Amino acid sequence: MKLGKAVVKSRVVILIVALLLLIPSVFGMIFTRVNYDMLNYLPDSLDTVKGQEYMLKDFGKGAFSFLIFEDMDDKHIRETTEEIKQVDHVASVLSFSDLSQGMIPAQLLPDDIYNAFNAGEDTLVAVFFDTSSSSDETMEAITAIRGIAGEKCLVSGISAMVTDLRDLCEREEAVYVAIAVVLAMAAMLLFLDNWLIPFVFLAGIGISILLNLGSNYFLGEISYITKALSAVLQLAVTMDYSIFLWHSYGEYKQQYDDHHEAMAYAIKDTFVSVLGSSITTVAGFIALCFMTFTLGRDLGIVMAKGVILGVIGCVTVLPAMILILDKPLSKTMHRSLIPPAKKLAGVVVRIFPVFIILFAALAVPAYYGYAKTNDEVYYDLSRSLPRDMSNVIANTKLKEEFGMGSTHMILVNSAISAKDAQKLQEEMGQVDGVKFAIGLESLIGSSIPEEMLPDSVTSVLKSEHWEMMLVSSEYGTATPEMGEQINSLNTIIKRYDPDGLLVGEAACTNDLINITSVDFATVNAISIIAIFVIIALVEKSISLPVILVAVIELAIFINLGLPHFLGESLPFIAPICISTIQLGATVDYAILMTTRYKKERSLGNDKRTAVTTALSTSIPSVIVSAMGLFAATVGVAIYSDVDMIGSLCALMARGAIISMLCVVFILPAMFMLCDKIIGVTTIGFKPKKTLEGHYHA
Repeated sequence: MKLGKAVVKSRVVILIVALLLLIPSVFGMIFTRVNYDMLNYLPDSLDTVKGQEYMLKDFGKGAFSFLIFEDMDDKHIRETTEEIKQVDHVASVLSFSDLSQGMIPAQLLPDDIYNAFNAGEDTLVAVFFDTSSSSDETMEAITAIRGIAGEKCLVSGISAMVTDLRDLCEREEAVYVAIAVVLAMAAMLLFLDNWLIPFVFLAGIGISILLNLGSNYFLGEISYITKALSAVLQLAVTMDYSIFLWHSYGEYKQQYDDHHEAMAYAIKDTFVSVLGSSITTVAGFIALCFMTFTLGRDLGIVMAKGVILGVIGCVTVLPAMILILDKPLSKTMHRSLIPPAKKLAGVVVRIFPVFIILFAALAVPAYYGYAKTNDEVYYDLSRSLPRDMSNVIANTKLKEEFGMGSTHMILVNSAISAKDAQKLQEEMGQVDGVKFAIGLESLIGSSIPEEMLPDSVTSVLKSEHWEMMLVSSEYGTATPEMGEQINSLNTIIKRYDPDGLLVGEAACTNDLINITSVDFATVNAISIIAIFVIIALVEKSISLPVILVAVIELAIFINLGLPHFLGESLPFIAPICISTIQLGATVDYAILMTTRYKKERSLGNDKRTAVTTALSTSIPSVIVSAMGLFAATVGVAIYSDVDMIGSLCALMARGAIISMLCVVFILPAMFMLCDKIIGVTTIGFKPKKTLEGHYHA
């Protein structure tokens, strides 16, 4: 009650402080760097990550791209590549003309060297950058190269993909928030009992969102997925808290003439209730922090922070705004469009065995689809982008015209003998799917001494500690064939140099596949255990956590099982994130109904009356909460051109509806079935008896 009175008394100060905090928050949001490269979140301990660091340190080369010149004469290509060499952070450019116009006669170069750089009217040029694949400097260099080379030059590689993704996201992100706000507003206008309060909610939640985004500055950087989703998710998840405060305030206004006193009691009730439900949501997000793939930590920290700020805003900033706007709010009340739920509740409870059977019938196929969906996710990051994106067109042409699905870079000790290096290249060239393997020895052959090679070539392929070889693969990134090829290449490399490394997008993606399969099981287990323990402590029960988690897990299985039956493939990050987000965000629906059910039973009501009352009083709140999450995410799912973002939002939108249906229809049936077990395993479930032996209400 002290908190409520303090907030009411200091409402003007609270609003002024909140508005002043928005100033540094806006600057923090603007200056927070955004990372668009998913592979940057791989653990530093991996050989592929170490290899990239060695390339940057020893060769001064981090990123690598192929330029495809379409139907352009050699003179024009040479002139263009000379200009490209002058672009900031371009470390070196390697083209066929660098070899044939250098000190090596063209006729002495092996045929596979010519074929590596030429296909019909198209010519390849390899560009190395002295910065990492997703750094701001590399992206600016890619943009500059495109400006110099013009439309007849396509830029492939992960750096070009990251650049295109950045440009697309920067265009779309403001639209995501606008769509979420408009649709969430529409949902609240429909389902709440006041025309003005949705605008007040959005203002209050908006302040919390800006504070969250601004404080991300102290994290150094966030991923583009976190940036795109955090505002939408925070709006969707914390809207419940605002609705609870509004309803509680309305109830207390009927009991107290002084609306300041009514708000003080409403803040007290809201803080206690919201604290319990928000802990489960925070636990779901914190579970993501246990992923080895540190994108989970990035999203988990930002969203957990957003929920905490949402709770604080709900019991400070929002009450202050409501009190200041109390008069206009009183004049804009209207009847809620949600009809009374008493009849529906009575029907659901009366035919509860039907829903028990439905639960049992859905469990097996839902889990089967869920397991299959996890096996059918895709890891090729370019698949999440529009087909008409410049980088996607370049990669497609590279594969179709040059037969190059991906390119590996091999690092071996520079002290390796020329004979062993030649054998290594020959063996790698024999691996299934390898188009060619090029190194110094490929260029030297038996007739050219190494001293004849120009520095522009040797500096690309050899440093003081490492010799680099390029291996072109016909296989695409993240395919089963690529996984086998990488294993074969690593076996060969280690035979010649135990410290040798295979580097590149395909190798990093292969590591991503291996670690995220473990991450999925880990995160799922942690989130279930954490939420189980929280519910057990909040509800003082052993059986209730089992029932609640089982009902929400069924909703998750249905949600993530549908893509398999619909023939859809999800990006790898979707099942990991959704299983925890849906559990953490929608288990609140179940907790709300459970708390009321327990209260009714403790008052001495029989199980049928208790479950019916709990269901009828909870349905409006559950519908508003679920529709809020649905509205905030469905528009983004439809609009987004980035499948990584669109899929996550589509799953959240669908998950909100499925969880709502499971809570409204299946959870009451479970209460009816397990009432005796719940009574035995729950503290304070049964009503206390008075001295005369009667039940005390």
